[in-house]
Amino acid sequence: MIKISLNGMRTAKKAAGTTAEVWKWDGSGWNERISQPVQDIRSPEMDYAVVPPEPGWYRIDIRGGEADVSEREELAGEDGLRTISLHPAPFRLKEGMLWGYIRDNGRIGIEPRFDYAEEFQENGLAVISSKDRSGLIDTAGKEVIKPIYTYIGPFEEGRAVASDSKGYFLIDEKGKPLTGRRYDYLNALQEGRALFSKTIEGSGIRYGYLDRDGREAIAARYEDATDFKDGKALVKLRAEEFALIGKNGEVLHTYRYPYVGNPGDGLLAFQAEENGRYGYINEEGMTVIQPQFTSALPFSEGRAVVNTAENYENAYGLIDKSGSFIIPARYDQVQQLGENRVALGTPLNPAEPYRGTVYTIADASTGRILSTHPLRGVNRYSDGLASVYDQRETYFIDRTGNRAAGMPVVPGSGTLSFSGRLIRADVDQRTSYYDRSGRQVWKENTLIPLRPPYAVEERKFKPDFNYLVYYPHVQGIADSSVSARVNDRLKELSLVDNVTPEDQRDYSYTGDFSVSFFRKYLLQLELNGYRYPYGAAHGMPTRIFTPIDLRTGKFYELKDLFKPGVKYTDRLSEIVARQIEHDPQYSYVFEGAFKGIAPDQPFYVDGEALYLYFAPYEIAPYAAGFPTFRIPFAEIMGLINTEGAFWRSFH
Repeated sequence: MIKISLNGMRTAKKAAGTTAEVWKWDGSGWNERISQPVQDIRSPEMDYAVVPPEPGWYRIDIRGGEADVSEREELAGEDGLRTISLHPAPFRLKEGMLWGYIRDNGRIGIEPRFDYAEEFQENGLAVISSKDRSGLIDTAGKEVIKPIYTYIGPFEEGRAVASDSKGYFLIDEKGKPLTGRRYDYLNALQEGRALFSKTIEGSGIRYGYLDRDGREAIAARYEDATDFKDGKALVKLRAEEFALIGKNGEVLHTYRYPYVGNPGDGLLAFQAEENGRYGYINEEGMTVIQPQFTSALPFSEGRAVVNTAENYENAYGLIDKSGSFIIPARYDQVQQLGENRVALGTPLNPAEPYRGTVYTIADASTGRILSTHPLRGVNRYSDGLASVYDQRETYFIDRTGNRAAGMPVVPGSGTLSFSGRLIRADVDQRTSYYDRSGRQVWKENTLIPLRPPYAVEERKFKPDFNYLVYYPHVQGIADSSVSARVNDRLKELSLVDNVTPEDQRDYSYTGDFSVSFFRKYLLQLELNGYRYPYGAAHGMPTRIFTPIDLRTGKFYELKDLFKPGVKYTDRLSEIVARQIEHDPQYSYVFEGAFKGIAPDQPFYVDGEALYLYFAPYEIAPYAAGFPTFRIPFAEIMGLINTEGAFWRSFH
């Protein structure tokens, strides 16, 4: 070990009991702590730190006797309530993307080991995911519920909705299921009632309500229903008959109309005749605003968004409870943001409205425009602030509609949200954290360490608002010409450079990558893309795996895995056809669509198996994603060229 003297580094404040913490950079953060020898505090002149005689970046933190409150998970906040100082954070590692938790100071509080991690809730629990299953952890990282459920929702009133292969149910904060059965559909508790549905023989799907103990407080007898609010819920009794009910199922009012919408501020949108115009009635059923709108949303803060355009066009405005327009019906979108603010949306290009919308902020009480600065995305107000983004940056605005002073400004498009004492930024598909003064305390790592000298660097390409790609750059390849060839090929596959200008392009595109597999000299990257043609029902995802030999720079093909001259496609086709026929998980494959495995079939590998996959729509519906078939190496070992360069690169 190498000793580094701390003499001269101490301040008078910290002279007594000085200690040192040594941390090593591992490519994703200062996460590797170097243990230090016990020193004689009676001889402060001998203070020193030790670091191992290995190349790398090291950080030495010198500490005195005062407490470091940033290391505690929970502290009393300004309002006297406990504030959980742990924040979910993604780490890009050679094993792939893993989530953990950081503290307020940006250091790791719970090591990254989850496939996904959510914010800690007020009860001190957080939902985490591992291998497509969800569980709960506490602030020490201990599993309160092992990842066994397919879904766990947020806790409301001490209960959360969870699901398994049989359906949905309520659990308490210890993970105990409360319902005696599983339901087809279940909402979170609202005012002591949770909306559920189940199929009743002879009647079809019917809705009812559970209480917080999981009992059916109101039997499933409604054709449709909504959550409780202010002690009331709207239900559909039968065709053209709706009712407002109380928490025990008692009918408060009935409405005989083809359509009645959710109550808001004591008013409900309705249609007097099928496919007719919309107006508003009060809870007693009296018409307050005559039917005149082509669509009508619930009232909030004494106002409602309505549309007057015909033929599914957009002409939105904002009305008060008398039906008078506060904001004229001429906007492509109107969004109520809360705190008496609205966002008014107009097309970027009226001739091509599918290219996007720009928003301005207005006073919902008067209709006065507060800020004309064009925004591309707007979120609701909370405590006087709203997260927005424009063409270049993401930031908070205050109730004047202007940029809030002293808050983070992050390049790119996304959202800012409060996470305890920190501000979380989810911008340009990356997560970072800032303190309340706007100083960045943590961001995702851009270097993925593999094994010395190899690493993968993340690079960003964003030529315009609607084109964003993160692409890999491999470091550590000894031969510079091989390195250049590999990285040029990765840029090409990632669709970087030579991009059609935005005003001439009829689609948006995002791309990203991860380390799929790394062993010995084989680096396999997964390149994902999503191309969305403007105005389409959905975009088209792409997936490319790149098995690269880091010694030679060769991108291996499927044929390189097998012995020369062997008919590997015949055998692979037989195995896949058998899986489709006998494995229920492949029941979605179109009948007769599978025609066999091609010599250049898309594939990837891990330490145990070969995986063959197909693009969406190729042999199955779009919703099936990329149908993938796992073939253990043991099943095809007789075909594999175990002396070939591909196999030897990771064996």
